[in-house]
Amino acid sequence: MLLIVALDAQRLWCVDDGVVLASYPVSTAARGAGQRRGSLQTPLGWHRIRAKIGAGAPLGAVFVGRRPTGEIWVPELAAAHPDRDWILTRILWLCGEERGFNRLGEVDTMRRYIYIHGTPDPVPLGVPGSHGCIRMRNADVAELFERVTAGTKVWIVARAQEAEGVVSARSLLEERG
Repeated sequence: MLLIVALDAQRLWCVDDGVVLASYPVSTAARGAGQRRGSLQTPLGWHRIRAKIGAGAPLGAVFVGRRPTGEIWVPELAAAHPDRDWILTRILWLCGEERGFNRLGEVDTMRRYIYIHGTPDPVPLGVPGSHGCIRMRNADVAELFERVTAGTKVWIVARAQEAEGVVSARSLLEERG
């Protein structure tokens, strides 16, 4: 099992043995790609899921510091906290696999708290907009959460064509839906 995230396509694919099992729209960083701490960019390269957080939580459950607050996201809650970067439903916490590129020091994905997580329904997907994480629809991240295990590889690429060889880039782009 492998997850591929392509920044140009704003898409996440779940791939097994070269076959696309699922495809989801996402929103990656508004500031583009980058590894450095404090950059508010989405890190590229090979990662793995370090931890799965939120099993059994309801759709829209709010997380702060990787802990459920007991709140469920609704527009009124959002209005009361307009500056919150909402992390909802499930968290797949990523860990970089490439020492010096996305692991350790100032480029450590895990220490940057980069997640795949749910986002409020009104937040647009298919366009960059996050602070570095990979945002998904709540139902989609709950479904993905059930498909993967801790340790699942995640490959974040700038362009879908970079995934050629693992899976045909053409098949990825045809799955965009």
